[in-house]
Amino acid sequence: MIEQLLDDHHLNKNKITSLLSSLAVKGVDYADLYFQHSVAESWYLDEGIVKSGTYHISHGVGARAVRGEQTGFAYSDDLNAKAIEQAVDFAKGISQHQMPQPIKAFQSVPQVAKYSGLSPLGSLTSAEKVDLLKQINSIARKEPKVKQVSASLSGAYTEILIVSTDGVYQKDYRPMVRVSVSVIVEHDGRIEHASSGGGGRYDYRYFIDHNLAEIYTQEAIRQALVALEAKGAPAGNMPVILGPGWPGVLLHEAIGHGLEGDFNRKGTSVFTGKIGEKVASEKCTIVDNGTLANRRGSLTIDDEGTPTQNTTLIENGILKGYMFDKLNAGLMGKESTGNARRESYADIPMPRMTNTYMLNGNDSLDDMIASVDEGIYAVNFDGGQVDITSGKFVFSANEAYLIKNGKITTPVKGATLIGSGDDVLKKISMVANDLKLDSGIGVCGKDGQSVPVGVGQPSLKIDQLTVGGTEVNT
Repeated sequence: MIEQLLDDHHLNKNKITSLLSSLAVKGVDYADLYFQHSVAESWYLDEGIVKSGTYHISHGVGARAVRGEQTGFAYSDDLNAKAIEQAVDFAKGISQHQMPQPIKAFQSVPQVAKYSGLSPLGSLTSAEKVDLLKQINSIARKEPKVKQVSASLSGAYTEILIVSTDGVYQKDYRPMVRVSVSVIVEHDGRIEHASSGGGGRYDYRYFIDHNLAEIYTQEAIRQALVALEAKGAPAGNMPVILGPGWPGVLLHEAIGHGLEGDFNRKGTSVFTGKIGEKVASEKCTIVDNGTLANRRGSLTIDDEGTPTQNTTLIENGILKGYMFDKLNAGLMGKESTGNARRESYADIPMPRMTNTYMLNGNDSLDDMIASVDEGIYAVNFDGGQVDITSGKFVFSANEAYLIKNGKITTPVKGATLIGSGDDVLKKISMVANDLKLDSGIGVCGKDGQSVPVGVGQPSLKIDQLTVGGTEVNT
């Protein structure tokens, strides 16, 4: 699509080179143009009826000029040459000069794709998409306690072209699909809600081939039925065991953001200046890996054209590095780690996570549970709040259990985990060998931009954490 779009606007390689040269005036250290074409759709079913559907097409170009720590940026929703020239003129206003500088010759380096380059939107017919949603409704209705069901199916396909003054001329073709299921259950006047879902850089047939409509629906029902039995959570300082997979969102929010290059360049992260120091238990090794095939957070190249990589952030408790884009890496004398990300052509790229997770340890979940006299086993998280620079967090566990005398007992609700990321890392005493990644639901927000991400971890034990509860003493 993007090749045809550029051809329609007479934007061949020579014209694009001319536009980039005009952007790279004297005084500009780096400049790039980011062309994008995207199509997206969504289908929403409620109470057995498809009540809404959307289809959206967008395209445009972002022009960026960097001078030291300063960035000049403008974008255009129109791809005609005059509109792009106006965006270029605005962005290069960061320099007082108007004389173009030489730019490096383009080097289009073939990359090993991390996902299919085909649009997922046509992988099912409209009737098949509706049938998939209706199947979710039928499965859920088999449980008598289910009173309401909603489900959504969404897909997107984005094509980009990145050209920059350091010789990048790279294209990428990015699919994305997702299914979400939500149920409300009722028993003896008590009402609870739960949701499940997943996706990734696949086409829609991935859900059918792996029977995921059934799996996601049953998981939403399971969580809701557990919630019906839950008691108020206790409060106080106690051991907390986190389950594998989605609980890694706590690591993402409370620790991962603090390892992004911009916060560390500006000195606003608790991890600033601590490379080579012990910042966590020796049980902890944490990576950011954008190279995993078909994962929601994966990219073949980042949004500056740098190949993604598997970056070790913390190894055996020692801080090894940060996540960088080109701007922050250059200012800190480092190389980009392939973590430049942007929501769209209308946004400035910044260092962001891809798939961030803790590696396996050698302990077992059974041993962890047996080691706790009284504590909490948190399996799923609902939401939370985090101060990115300090790492202080409050997270709500929507599925958790009380541990008594080394055994998992009553499900509890209303448990909130309170602490700071750097402190929690040091209190991890056991890490299991059961690493899971999330099912493909992660969305990360930063400075008003949202991007898809992945999280994960094995089960782990935090020796002491503050738990806010709802238990009523009688």
